[in-house]
Amino acid sequence: MGMSVSQPGNGRGSRGHRRRGRLHGLMSEINVTPFVDVMLVLLIIFMVAAPLLTVGVPIDLPETAAKALNSETQPITISVNDQGQVYLQETEIPIDEVVPKLEAIAKTGYEERIYVRGDKTADYGTVMKVMARVSAAGFRNLGLVTLQEQDTQ
Repeated sequence: MGMSVSQPGNGRGSRGHRRRGRLHGLMSEINVTPFVDVMLVLLIIFMVAAPLLTVGVPIDLPETAAKALNSETQPITISVNDQGQVYLQETEIPIDEVVPKLEAIAKTGYEERIYVRGDKTADYGTVMKVMARVSAAGFRNLGLVTLQEQDTQ
């Protein structure tokens, strides 16, 4: 008394119907879990690496109550360490070569933003000599770099 049930018209029975149904039921969504995992790993790597990308000359900057400057372009940095050595970006140079090297690397000419970083124990005269030479050469966008003062309340 068993009856077989088949689909009308295809002659294959229930097997062909299952195969065709499986093809139509495929998911067409993108699995974003691996993408999110990669993005999180890259985010962590960049968060750890970002503080290491600052200027490489170790300077103990003084603290002030001045606000931080917003800058879209990377400025030229001149650093004076506690022994009075002068660095242009990360390269040590004699104080007499500061202006010629600045003129050579300034992309926007005398409008280039130049930051002077002086160690808080550096000789004040050396820092002022650097600033005076840069200013006398015609560079007008000159600034001193300090750390923001920490409230000790």
